[in-house]
Amino acid sequence: MRSVALSAAAALAALAVADAFHAPLSPVMLRQGAAMNRLTAPSVMRSQSTRTSQLKMQQKPGGESENSGLKQLLGVRGGSRATNVWAIRLQLTKPVTWVPLIWGVACGAAASGKYNAVWDGASFNDWTTDFGKAIVCMFLAGPLLTGYTQTINDWYDREIDAINEPDRPIPSGAISENEVIAQIWVLLLGGLGVAYGLDVWAGNEIPAVFLLSVFGSFISYIYSAPPLKLKQSGWIGNYALGASYISLPWWCGQCFFNLSSFNWQVAVLTTLYSLAGLGIAIVNDFKSIEGDRQMGLMSLPVQFGVDKAKWICVGTIDITQLGVAGYLAAVGETNYALVLLGLILPQIYLQFTTFLKDPIENDVKYQASAQPFLVFGILTTALACGHHTF
Repeated sequence: MRSVALSAAAALAALAVADAFHAPLSPVMLRQGAAMNRLTAPSVMRSQSTRTSQLKMQQKPGGESENSGLKQLLGVRGGSRATNVWAIRLQLTKPVTWVPLIWGVACGAAASGKYNAVWDGASFNDWTTDFGKAIVCMFLAGPLLTGYTQTINDWYDREIDAINEPDRPIPSGAISENEVIAQIWVLLLGGLGVAYGLDVWAGNEIPAVFLLSVFGSFISYIYSAPPLKLKQSGWIGNYALGASYISLPWWCGQCFFNLSSFNWQVAVLTTLYSLAGLGIAIVNDFKSIEGDRQMGLMSLPVQFGVDKAKWICVGTIDITQLGVAGYLAAVGETNYALVLLGLILPQIYLQFTTFLKDPIENDVKYQASAQPFLVFGILTTALACGHHTF
């Protein structure tokens, strides 16, 4: 089994990087991007002009936006332009996106029923050992494999970024293309190596953490890379994103701490939560409707329009969570089901008071206020799984 897994990893590594040696982003491409930008539809130009004005209002007198250095390190919009290659490398991995994966590993550990926590009365040796295991597993899910995902996504988006975000590290030339390719290799192979080591540490006869890492890395590749480029499809792309942020890190943490605890019931619950993650991914699509339409990206707001898409969005978020709560009640975990219901109701209230009124204007406000209830709902479900005997 281990030899089969290693062969799969070798195939993935070759696939993930082979296409990276396409023709580099030349100055000609950049000039073509600039020309395309000049030919952009008037509505898009007005949208870009408005966005530019908003950014200027947020800038300091010196010309850089508030907390631009921190934003650069976290890989979010509005960051300053760094010159240190290691700061640029960190920016490519988008540390702000590591958090959901790290949380997912914690949920998987809770669902395993074998995590020795200090609040459960575990001995100092037991809880520090398990805490150390969790940190290593989180390092795998966050900096290594999410870093790989974000770097390879930026690589395949380099031509679009040359038009829309020319200050991004790759199209701006702040980091060479060979350095980017090297970073993709190091993060991918480093992540797969750590995953295999975790299976050895856990004593897993089936290298489940390693196989999940291979699968997740493959999904990351086809999400960003042609010809499949799942991100171009509203349904498939958003679901792949939701599964990568919820199901896969949960499965990774649970299989690491207690492989025998993973079963089809857990797989169904996490798959449902990935549908809720699809809804969260749709929220992020509203702010880029015009750009997606121009670039031929079939996001759900582009396909269905704002009014229909906003209801699809909240429907996938709410119905899936209510289904999970109903399932927990049906299997006798009533207390956890009631806690989960208590975490769903504020989300519904915030949807009606912010998001549904204007999903384009209030997307960030809704995300900031509602997502904490969603992520604690995931943890509640994980604790219920750890408590229940299936």
